[in-house]
Amino acid sequence: MFLAEEAAQAASKFDSFDIFVILFTIVIAIGVVRLLGAVKKNPFAIGFGSISLIVFLIMDVVMVMNWMDKL
Repeated sequence: MFLAEEAAQAASKFDSFDIFVILFTIVIAIGVVRLLGAVKKNPFAIGFGSISLIVFLIMDVVMVMNWMDKL
């Protein structure tokens, strides 16, 4: 029983931290969209948010590729 549980754990590529990465990506995307739609633009915040969004999107792509054993 212990060996079967260990084999199932080794085969799983999903981590509980992955949920937080996806949620942070959504929150950053909402923030960037709101910044772009604001009347008074803050270029520093738009740039920082855009770079953060790009980094998190790349992390999401790598994470999903790992789930699908493409890495």
